[in-house]
Amino acid sequence: MSTQHLSEQEIIRREKLAELGRLGIDPYPAATFPVSHHSVAIKAGFTDDAKDDFASVSLAGRVMSVRDMGKAAFAELQDSEGRIQIYVRRDDIARDGDTSLYDTVWKKLVDFGDFIGIKGFVFRTKMGEISVHVQELTFLGKSLRPLPVVKVAEGQTFDAVTDPEFKYRQRYADLVVNPTVKETFLKRTKMVNAIREFLNEHGGIEVDTPVLQAIPGGAAARPFITHHNALDVPFYLRIANELYLKRLIVGGFDWVYEFSRNFRNEGMDRTHNPEFTILEWYTAYKDYFWMMNVTEQLLERTCIAVNGSSESVIADRTISFKAPFKRVPIYEAIREHTGFDVSEMDEAGLREVCGKLGLEVAPSMGKGKLIDTIFGERCEHHYIQPTFITDYPVEMSPLTKKHRSKPGLVERFELMINGKEIANAYSELNDPIDQRARFEEQVQLMERGDDEAMFIDNDFLRALEYGMPPTAGIGIGIDRLCMLLTGNVSIQDVLLFPQMRPERVETAAEEAADATN
Repeated sequence: MSTQHLSEQEIIRREKLAELGRLGIDPYPAATFPVSHHSVAIKAGFTDDAKDDFASVSLAGRVMSVRDMGKAAFAELQDSEGRIQIYVRRDDIARDGDTSLYDTVWKKLVDFGDFIGIKGFVFRTKMGEISVHVQELTFLGKSLRPLPVVKVAEGQTFDAVTDPEFKYRQRYADLVVNPTVKETFLKRTKMVNAIREFLNEHGGIEVDTPVLQAIPGGAAARPFITHHNALDVPFYLRIANELYLKRLIVGGFDWVYEFSRNFRNEGMDRTHNPEFTILEWYTAYKDYFWMMNVTEQLLERTCIAVNGSSESVIADRTISFKAPFKRVPIYEAIREHTGFDVSEMDEAGLREVCGKLGLEVAPSMGKGKLIDTIFGERCEHHYIQPTFITDYPVEMSPLTKKHRSKPGLVERFELMINGKEIANAYSELNDPIDQRARFEEQVQLMERGDDEAMFIDNDFLRALEYGMPPTAGIGIGIDRLCMLLTGNVSIQDVLLFPQMRPERVETAAEEAADATN
């Protein structure tokens, strides 16, 4: 990087970097540093009766603040768990009477964000704050770019960085300066672990299926396309893993699940990212009624694991995951929130209803897409508490078994929470002849211009022809569920590295032009 585009602070830090080298101090040492304790554990475990347990501790982390008092200083050290106050005194860290480590390195060359290692003992200050009295100090890593200054005092954060451009593009810095951000991702891990534990306890087998697929199947979505050079054929990044998991049910597994990284070539907003995580599982000899019961149990238990109770607060709403959840047929939901009974309507009638509701619809949309649009635009947002929307029309569900007692419908539910779909589940279609006919209807929609219609997957049809038992399947949006359980209103806040527009970087020619001007 040309120094021309460096800030004053960045230039100064590079000068300090050079000075460390001149003093014979490696600013990026290769040696390991023995960490014996972490900040939170020290503050939780230290008492006046347990001083001997903390008579010798070793910590490492970033320097986040310094309060200089001449020959001594208080500073704040941030490690992977949190922050702790340290006390550095010149004579304590002097080596053979040489005080330059304090006078030169500590006071002049150490910046906020630099990594240091310390050894010492824990004590309580006159103000009652648990701190580490430093007896040895080692420089571990120079920070050349200053971090935003965020103040944390008595558990409160001041001047938190909220700029989305900074937070999402520079997540590494966001994690350092915003204490609550890391907590979100620790909760996400806790959530996934709780789900995996539940499924394993109930007999689920975790599997892996292909990300690169010759046929993008299992969902109605526009895929990303890539190319395999050796085979000279196109491949698609998976939009779902459903068809592969059902192949495993054909092969003799009774219950399989996968945390699937999926990719859909769609827009980005507060609830959509083109790369996202879905949990899908399929269980033989079960149906969608069973799936509703198990989903309630899973989500209630997961919420308790993450938040300590069956409730979660998001924005100004308290969401209760206490089972059972409400169940509402989709036609009933549309009738309640629009006043129209669309249960017997054909495509022309549905288009007329869309017109009366002020909804824009494309000529490529068939009956299923029209009903989905009506529900999505006029009904979905009303369902704040967990609600199963059930019994969809067959046109909306090409992979779902027809309803056992309601002609024209299928055994499907979507779980709505806080006005958004969180899960989608079926009694799976296991009739290969019916499945082929449904795929062919999708091809007709594709020919009308529907770029989200499904392809025909002949290998999947071949698998069904070998026979698949009655099966229940579900997909749960892990990112959206994490939003609900951590109180975040944007999907970008629960993804470590959400997709962003490419960052503009000045070229060498532009730098030269700037210098000329």
